Amino acid sequence: MIKVLVVDDSAFMRKALSSMLQEDPEIKVVGTARDGVEAIQMIQDLRPDVVTMDVEMPRMDGITALKEIMQKCPVPVIMVSSLTTEGAKVTIEALELGAIDFIPKNLSELSVNIVKIKGMLLEKIKTIGKRGLIRRKPIIKTQEPKIETPKIEPPLKRISTERKVGIVSIGTSTGGPKALQEIIPKLPKDFPVPIVIAQHMPPNFTKPFAERLDQLSQLSVKEAEEGEAIKPGTVYIAPGRGHMRLKRRAIETLVSISEDKEDFIYRPSVDALMLSVADCFPGRSLGIILTGMGNDGAKGCKKIKETGGRVFAQNEETCVVYGMPRAVVEAGIADKVVPLEEIAGEIINAV
Repeated sequence: MIKVLVVDDSAFMRKALSSMLQEDPEIKVVGTARDGVEAIQMIQDLRPDVVTMDVEMPRMDGITALKEIMQKCPVPVIMVSSLTTEGAKVTIEALELGAIDFIPKNLSELSVNIVKIKGMLLEKIKTIGKRGLIRRKPIIKTQEPKIETPKIEPPLKRISTERKVGIVSIGTSTGGPKALQEIIPKLPKDFPVPIVIAQHMPPNFTKPFAERLDQLSQLSVKEAEEGEAIKPGTVYIAPGRGHMRLKRRAIETLVSISEDKEDFIYRPSVDALMLSVADCFPGRSLGIILTGMGNDGAKGCKKIKETGGRVFAQNEETCVVYGMPRAVVEAGIADKVVPLEEIAGEIINAV
């Protein structure tokens, strides 16, 4: 049984989340807390496997509680966040502080949204609860200035390769924001090719995430825009409102955002992005699959390989969830399986 503590100042939310979780025979709600103060005490008393944590609460909010939890009694925490831009910024801060993942809630349609997030929440809690926090480094230690750059210099001695990479595409989901913060800030300012990223996130979250990553990095990082031409030394984050693809126009490669519902489970889709990358850069693309649930990206990586490109996957030991990389590795698509801390160096060597 996976033991869960539900933390929320709303009695309705505590009851709704508890009810939906307890419908699954593998999950047991061992308690509920109204604020961060109660949550910290109950975590110490009940030792849950996973905590769902509201962001905005009286006495002690979710961010303050999260900091104390990660110091005193580390446990996997899933944030429950509003879909506002401000809610997105706070959630991104929580992910930096050690939260494993988040569930967005639409406060204007709360009762409807509760039903929509049920399947997603159950899957995340069961996956994260079984894996635990064992392989994650304590966030307080990893929060130190990202200029721990002795590792950055050696990779600049590029290994010669037969084919030159023209673009790097990265796909990720659960655990992705923290993984990307480990990779992108280590890339040099003169990085010679564009980087495109599909991170599973809601619409209001991708722009604040891009802005935060931009603050941490030497490269320019931005949320991609419809019709813009991609250029070297820039990182483009796929908007959460749809699926991002690349398309050729003469000598330029342009961004195309489709907001219609399409045959992709996740949004923005890694497969949609990487399939287009393979078409636009045959034999010259590098696909990277990072931590995340499911198998999004497997089809795109297969196409990259079939068109002569290369594929790297994050190894199981450093993944929050070894789902997306597992799908690529088990399909025999990955050229390399690499620990998170070595991926930036491998990318630099490849281009």
